[in-house]
Amino acid sequence: MAISDQMPGGDVAALRSKWGWFVLLGVALLAIGFIAASNLLTATVVSVFFVGAMMIAAGVVEIIHAFGVKSWGSFFWWLLGGILYVIAGWLAFVNPVLTSAILTLLLAASLVASGLMRVWMGIKGRSVLGSWGWIVAAGVVTVLAGLVIAAGWPVNSLIILGIFLAVDLMFQGIAYVAFGLGLRKGA
Repeated sequence: MAISDQMPGGDVAALRSKWGWFVLLGVALLAIGFIAASNLLTATVVSVFFVGAMMIAAGVVEIIHAFGVKSWGSFFWWLLGGILYVIAGWLAFVNPVLTSAILTLLLAASLVASGLMRVWMGIKGRSVLGSWGWIVAAGVVTVLAGLVIAAGWPVNSLIILGIFLAVDLMFQGIAYVAFGLGLRKGA
């Protein structure tokens, strides 16, 4: 299926004319990903600060929301939730090392839980799915990744989030470069 089959009207021509911007964005993301990979501690701290900033922003929105719904009788709970979010975000800036340790432990637990769910889904669906073994294999790899992270915790907390950020930036960069070149090729 071509890109033109998936997009309405003249949007494809406008998108194709911007192919170079996608390639440029991809190259920039790749460069930032390599910079992050070269200093994983800094990348981890940047990740923690980003999470902290998002928590503060969410807390402020919840506090404002609390005053907007005070007639619902849940004003106190919305306000408390917003205040706790702001405090948690502030703590990320005050102690990024502790925050990275907590986030890394949560990441490890999430990977183990997600992997176990995939293994269970693959085994349960083996009579329906022809490729159930791949789902089980992916689940096992995810569980192992979570266990490796958990086994190195808390020491690896200083680099794990940075690794995830660097790898994500690199893959996003590759995707944008490929997308842009695909647009150019299709033009």
